[in-house]
Amino acid sequence: MAGVSDKIFRQLCKEYGADVLTTEFVSAEGIFRRNERTREYLDFDEIERPIGVQLFGADAEHMAEAARQVVDWVRPDFIDLNFGCPVNKVVAKNGGSALLKDCPALATVAAAVVRAVAPLPVTAKIRIGWDADSVNAARVARILVDAGIAAITVHGRTRAQGYAGAADWEVIGEVAGSVPIPAGAMIGRAAMGTPWIFSQTKHYLATGEIIEPPHLPERWSLILRHCHLAVQEWGAEEAAIRSMRARLMAYSRAMPDAKRLREKFSHVSTLAEVETIAEGNIFNSDNRTSDEQEIPALVAS
Repeated sequence: MAGVSDKIFRQLCKEYGADVLTTEFVSAEGIFRRNERTREYLDFDEIERPIGVQLFGADAEHMAEAARQVVDWVRPDFIDLNFGCPVNKVVAKNGGSALLKDCPALATVAAAVVRAVAPLPVTAKIRIGWDADSVNAARVARILVDAGIAAITVHGRTRAQGYAGAADWEVIGEVAGSVPIPAGAMIGRAAMGTPWIFSQTKHYLATGEIIEPPHLPERWSLILRHCHLAVQEWGAEEAAIRSMRARLMAYSRAMPDAKRLREKFSHVSTLAEVETIAEGNIFNSDNRTSDEQEIPALVAS
């Protein structure tokens, strides 16, 4: 969720029912070396609590020291360790899901961070394995619990799958049944264009009923509010709206005539341009697209 789950988006998700939040993942090496730009990723508001800072890295000593510095700087409610990222530039440095291939190193990193920030809870995110031939999530989960990890998120795909293909819910169930820690649901990429998925999901879990997504006027209101908040945060309208282009295109995916909207959003640079697009589309169609008929698939991230 790098570049997505900044504090504005997190707060919108919380309004729609997200109970616990995590920051964008942050390089432990950047924190260890006191890189100021890296420190900016740690910014959050008190309204976001409970919130965790998510770290990635492979050097146990540096990860532990980075976690200590994070606790001193921003006082999060927990530290989250990313052992699931499939991105090449992270994996190439033995970070993210690369540690699923090296369980001793993974255990050393986890235990070092747990010791460094105790009694603050430490959680971890994993995938089910490196590839289809090395699915080891249940084993990894037990190792993490032995290291003192308080909660584990399982992305039901291998690193080789990336974000494609079906998630393996059987392996997720196996992990949940093999460790003595509480179970929950984490939603990541599915929330990028549909932050209301949290309220939909909570309603479904409580009642078994699938509720409809917000109607178009509410969605456009959310989009415009997101843009205005981004401009306020950046203090520079053009830079803020340009930074919102990918976010706007994500919002468009569940809307009528999504392809045309994405084309328009790819060129916006001002609030006025976004408002003009909204005015032209808010009452443009009363019909829902087919992907609005059900809740998008939950994706742990």
